[in-house]
Amino acid sequence: MPISLTNEMMRAIIMDHSSNPLNKREPKGEGYQKVHMHSDNCIDDLDIYLKVENDKVTDACFTGIACTISLSSTDIMCDLMKGKSKSEALYMIEQYNHMMHEEPFDDEVLEDAIVFINTSKQAARIRCATIGWNAASQILKGDK
Repeated sequence: MPISLTNEMMRAIIMDHSSNPLNKREPKGEGYQKVHMHSDNCIDDLDIYLKVENDKVTDACFTGIACTISLSSTDIMCDLMKGKSKSEALYMIEQYNHMMHEEPFDDEVLEDAIVFINTSKQAARIRCATIGWNAASQILKGDK
């Protein structure tokens, strides 16, 4: 996704994922790993679920309450995780975190997550934009 998105386009994508999160649901079936995340500075209180089979993320979802930034970034992250190998998913998380901290990053792997490129300009929102991504990283690395 090109970085040339307008602020209005990025805001529309964020609001759509916040208003209509497709991945906000209880996991169905067995085999999910879960990490609970919360923020002391925001309403964010989320459970992130990943199902990994044969080194591939086969499903990703979440439950809980969160601000617009957390909700939308976690929903987009879940979309992007599905079908990725562990190493691809971890690389994507690494690139997302580079973007959050204004470091060089590979925008090719971020797809819709590129809409959070300006989040670093509001330091207090970085935690909101990364809460789901940090949970996924913990699951994929076995740090939960």
